[in-house]
Amino acid sequence: MIKTNELVKVFRTDEVETTALNKVNLNIESGEFVAIMGPSGCGKSTLLNILGLLDNPSAGELHFTDQEVSKHSERQRTNLRKSNIGFVFQSFNLIDELTVYENVELPLLYLNMPSSERKKRVEEVLDRMKMSHRKKHFPQQLSGGQQQRVAISRAVVTNPKLILADEPTGNLDSANGEEVMNLLSELNNEGTTIVMVTHSPSDAEKAHRIVQLFDGHIVTENIKKVL
Repeated sequence: MIKTNELVKVFRTDEVETTALNKVNLNIESGEFVAIMGPSGCGKSTLLNILGLLDNPSAGELHFTDQEVSKHSERQRTNLRKSNIGFVFQSFNLIDELTVYENVELPLLYLNMPSSERKKRVEEVLDRMKMSHRKKHFPQQLSGGQQQRVAISRAVVTNPKLILADEPTGNLDSANGEEVMNLLSELNNEGTTIVMVTHSPSDAEKAHRIVQLFDGHIVTENIKKVL
């Protein structure tokens, strides 16, 4: 599903040049669950942003679903991303002014999906995530665990091929964190590819493979489970 070849990302200001990723080679197969670990500042989130087509690399190649996309324009990346990739963030990134239902519906509006199909999709996913009873609530009225379940609902409502999760349990207590990881594992067992950035060794144990980054390089890859 994803292949990078000598991927480089350099951030430049007038005075400073910082290499966040330095010749990263990574293959992620369809249906895998990959955890990316490493110290703060090692390039984890930068790599996730590029894999999620939120940013282009400075050099190297990025293949996504058999397309070379490293030179895509922002519009091309957006069109490819919105129907193929779901995102789950540590800070939830829900829109405070929208209800639970409206937050989950939003990606479907971007796809210009008919209202009857949107309603069906949103209600199905909220029911699955045990959030139907909260659909008229606003994010501020929910616990952290509930907000993350809404965020996962929003990520999966388009039936994406890939879910990218950036510290998905970072703002949760252990019980809610375990619940979120179980949901991600369940989605992966059903065929969704998941790439997760995490500092948590226990969360990483849920993955098939753990990729360790250090100073923008992949230093080790540890296969935990056979697909």
